Amino acid sequence: MRMRKKPNLVPRMERCARFLIKQPEAYRGVWRDALAPGRTLSLELGCGKGRFTAALAARNPENLYLAMDRVPEALVVAMECASAASLSNLYFISGDAGSLCDWFSPGEVDMLYINFCDPWPRKRHAKRRLTHANFLAIYRNVLREGGEIRFKTDNEALFDFSLEQFAANGFSLSSVSRNLHAGGPADIMTDYEEKFYSQGLPIFRCVAVKTPIASHEKEHAEKPMTRT
Repeated sequence: MRMRKKPNLVPRMERCARFLIKQPEAYRGVWRDALAPGRTLSLELGCGKGRFTAALAARNPENLYLAMDRVPEALVVAMECASAASLSNLYFISGDAGSLCDWFSPGEVDMLYINFCDPWPRKRHAKRRLTHANFLAIYRNVLREGGEIRFKTDNEALFDFSLEQFAANGFSLSSVSRNLHAGGPADIMTDYEEKFYSQGLPIFRCVAVKTPIASHEKEHAEKPMTRT
């Protein structure tokens, strides 16, 4: 996401500091114990200005939500949104998906949301797509068995690519839609989604559920990327 530099970024971040997890690795394996015992844990990758996850957290106060983005100018707006709504079940992380295994223990996450990520349309950039097999190996590591990835995009080529990657890397598909809002607005929208919907553009959506991989397939599965 490209955003203009925000005036007074540092003091604005400081005013919302209680929503920012500065050392997520310290919470690895104890997110629920530290923040919200007994609640399900959901994580949005690339939350942008935070509208989507904030709405989810407000609707489901019994659940724990985390949202991450690596753009400070977006993250501060998201945290201000959570502060304005007085949310106590939403926290933010500054970073990217490549670090998830450093921050979450195996099976700790119940649900991942990936909304309108960069499609990286050129073939040579395929490994940067958040639904590439390399990233799916990371998601499989942190998701519990039966955990879900809920994926939305306005890019049909990325959607087709993602369906293939999910099916080939230990995820079963459900709720596959090539025009999510054909009958009118369906559930919570992101800022991008509302813009695309107002322009009459179709929204592509699916749910990918983590399923067991047979032992002979595990030998060929890609290992999660790790930080050194």
